[in-house]
Amino acid sequence: MSDTSPTDPVAAAFEAQRDRLRAVAYRMLGSHADAEDVVQDAWLRLSRQDPATIHNLGGWLTTVVGRISLDVLRSRQAHPEASYDDRLPELVVTVDDGPAPEDDVALADSVGLALLVVLESLGPSERLAFVLHDLFAVPFDEIGQILGRSTDATKMLASRARRKVQSTERPAATGREQRQVVQAYLAAARHGDFEGLLRVLDPEVKLTVETPNGVVVTLGATKVATGAQLSAGAAARGRAVLVNGLPGIASWREDGAPLSVIAFTVVGGRIAGITVVTDPVRLASMNLPDPG
Repeated sequence: MSDTSPTDPVAAAFEAQRDRLRAVAYRMLGSHADAEDVVQDAWLRLSRQDPATIHNLGGWLTTVVGRISLDVLRSRQAHPEASYDDRLPELVVTVDDGPAPEDDVALADSVGLALLVVLESLGPSERLAFVLHDLFAVPFDEIGQILGRSTDATKMLASRARRKVQSTERPAATGREQRQVVQAYLAAARHGDFEGLLRVLDPEVKLTVETPNGVVVTLGATKVATGAQLSAGAAARGRAVLVNGLPGIASWREDGAPLSVIAFTVVGGRIAGITVVTDPVRLASMNLPDPG
């Protein structure tokens, strides 16, 4: 709940910035809940500040949100076991009714999720430099002030981050192609076709599983394919869904309790990422469709 008052000119100016600040924090942190906390913290800091000392409110707020987000990222690095619940972006699950006419062009959600996955591979300073400059056009000298680095050093950070992002990003498949690849993967898993699994998995595929005890990451097609054969039965009892716009599978137990939600990221005709949620608490918080 916001503490801002629409009759207060400072509050009104802040509200005009809120959506952009939330977008900055979300790209930095990959969590809507954390982004909301950061924006609210920024408002509290603004409310304690003399408005006369702020010459550029938008720039001041962006700097504050950047600094708070940087602190959160560094805290996650120092205590990863305490923040696993936030390392996966929020997942929105909807029924997949098959290809829609606009499927081949309306891929913003899946591309956005893929970018968040790539951003997770960057260090906190790299991520801040890339997000603020490349996504929100903040000048390097302002970013350097947040990081406590020179403008040239900040440019080098952003450049290094950009190379990492560009080396990871490949052309996204259309919705129809995504489904075909996922169907091939599921068929191979059900039939124990190890070679078939390797054909549809990117050699550097990343499998991220959120369990009740934390997040488990598996890298590489061979290891992921081996695990896929073992879990094929659960996937076979599921139904097709969209997870943040990506093709996926939701599975339920015989008693109707949710078993898992799986989302696939397909690039270059192969599965480059698989996100699985098996944590009952996280599953219970999702608005899942009926088992069907």
